[in-house]
Amino acid sequence: MIQITNSKAFLTEILKALVKLTIAGFLIGFLKQYDLILAILLVLKIMHVIYKNIVKSTAKNWILLIGMILTGFGGILGEFWGVSNQYWEYHEVSRDLPLWLPFAWMLAFYFLYRIESGLIPHLKNKNIKNKLIIAFWLSLIIPAFGEIITINLGVWTYYWPYQIFGVPIYAFACLVFVHMLVYIILSSICKKWKINDIVFT
Repeated sequence: MIQITNSKAFLTEILKALVKLTIAGFLIGFLKQYDLILAILLVLKIMHVIYKNIVKSTAKNWILLIGMILTGFGGILGEFWGVSNQYWEYHEVSRDLPLWLPFAWMLAFYFLYRIESGLIPHLKNKNIKNKLIIAFWLSLIIPAFGEIITINLGVWTYYWPYQIFGVPIYAFACLVFVHMLVYIILSSICKKWKINDIVFT
């Protein structure tokens, strides 16, 4: 059982994340037909993240960058697989996969990392087991919440059955698989190279 030292601060972090995710979801929904513009906006955000956490920072957070690259790569492979097998389809774009997609996956990792970094200080016991539990529940709920917004704004449609607000059970499983796989890889890297990270060690 996870014990939280400051429930109010813990819930505030989650609510802040949901508000930011809602804004991002609406932005993607409203700009879905302008995939190049959306891609440029997301690339600018990635550049800002890299500048803030690596270029400008004295404590270079290379794990964050590796996680973003891994998630972007794994996510886009999954997108090719899903679209080519007609499990889902993107709308109002002239190509099978929108240009912004890999950058959205990269930022999804950053977003989850930021939430976890904000929640972990409020855990009484900050061991890897509790961090893993937090990561699991966040990767199950947070990406799906964002997908519910974008799906209902007509960005894409799933054709898998057993859906909750447009998100199928299979998609929940795929989202958890991608994010938890990246989590395990990064945790292993931190352990092997003795890297101290608030989320992965």
